[in-house]
Amino acid sequence: MKLLPTRATVLALAALATGAAAALLAGVPLATVQAVAAAVSAAGLALGALDLGVSLLAWRRHPLQLTRRLPAALAVGVERRLQLQLANPGRLPWRVALFDHVDAAISTEGLPASVNVPGGQRATLSYRATPHRRGPVGFAPAELRVRTLAGCFELGLRLGAAQSLRVYPNFAAVARYAWLAGDHRLSEIGIKTYKQRGGGTDFKQLSDYSPGDSVRHIDWRASLRHRRPIVRQFQDERDQRVLFVLDCGRRMRADDTAAAAVGHFDQALNALMLLAYVALKAGDEVGALTFAAPPAAQRHFAPRKGLPTLDALTSRLYDIQPTLAHPDYLQMATEVMRLQRKRALVVVLTNFRDEDAPELAPALKLLRTRHLVMLASLRETALGHIAGQPLRAPEDASEAATAHLFEQARRDAFHRLAGRDALLVDVEPAGLAAELVNRYHAVKRSGLL
Repeated sequence: MKLLPTRATVLALAALATGAAAALLAGVPLATVQAVAAAVSAAGLALGALDLGVSLLAWRRHPLQLTRRLPAALAVGVERRLQLQLANPGRLPWRVALFDHVDAAISTEGLPASVNVPGGQRATLSYRATPHRRGPVGFAPAELRVRTLAGCFELGLRLGAAQSLRVYPNFAAVARYAWLAGDHRLSEIGIKTYKQRGGGTDFKQLSDYSPGDSVRHIDWRASLRHRRPIVRQFQDERDQRVLFVLDCGRRMRADDTAAAAVGHFDQALNALMLLAYVALKAGDEVGALTFAAPPAAQRHFAPRKGLPTLDALTSRLYDIQPTLAHPDYLQMATEVMRLQRKRALVVVLTNFRDEDAPELAPALKLLRTRHLVMLASLRETALGHIAGQPLRAPEDASEAATAHLFEQARRDAFHRLAGRDALLVDVEPAGLAAELVNRYHAVKRSGLL
């Protein structure tokens, strides 16, 4: 417990010192000033001691009780209002200033906060918290400054229990997709929609013939039985597998997406979650594997079906962070081949450079012997800004030319990796989610998997 004088106490001492100095300057004898100052100081000390003693006794009998009301989890970059409740079981009121000790990865607004807690009642404080990093975060006991009953001192105390929360990826993209899909407005987020009439290869249902339906899909037996044209409808194949392979190497630490307030790795993770949701809704199995991380931090999630899989996948990957390691693509491909025996759509999320081609080419060749591979690479937004900047000075022209040359070399090397069954995605982070979903739909419609 810490003991601090209040502002009123400091002002009273300053007033006493100022009055004594003014009296001396006015010619009042020193002995008189000393006597008056000593009497006032003694009275003040007596009042302070009485106030402190009574306040400590009252606090020990009926201390305040603090309860922190936290949500089940937080989402990175999403502001939430957190509440603290102070309960006063005694009869005396307390004046409290409170600061909640939150994790360094969370920024807060509204702290410290002050509140009066009447006797026998409760008071609620709230503040805004915005997490900026995924993973577990901690809340240490809150720090309180409780003013004594007469207002002479403040007691510095720590109150409440230590708690922890999980900060998950932002599911706003998944929620928006589900909402827009229900309203048939997916084009608003760049996702193409197709009106399917008898598409796919898996039988779905029988329905009445409509103009435009393929004649070869007419079910003649059903048509004779119902005395009207009946056609067979098909859907995209189900029970297939999608395996995400997430690069956790040093290039995924890039963060030039200030407008989105998240870096490349978080953008890739958000896109992974959105495509996982789409694939699970389509009846496919979804799994994940990380690479370019220390062995203890590697994650493998075996493919599963059903929407509850999305929660399990999120819990498995929510705290993974990019490292300083260089990705070993061939080792990654070997691990995928070992773990994934059944043919699958393997979605490799990485940040490609032209110098990676000698390492990545044999890895893709190995993967293509069994799987359909979609290579998705994040392109730095800063490159486009530099290449398109106004040429106001000679150095601007040099920077723009360098950006164009770098991007051309990267693009040429990227396309040289293409095989007959390869799918290439080379986009800026903000467009990755929509592009992955569009490519997945294209794979399902074409029956490549």
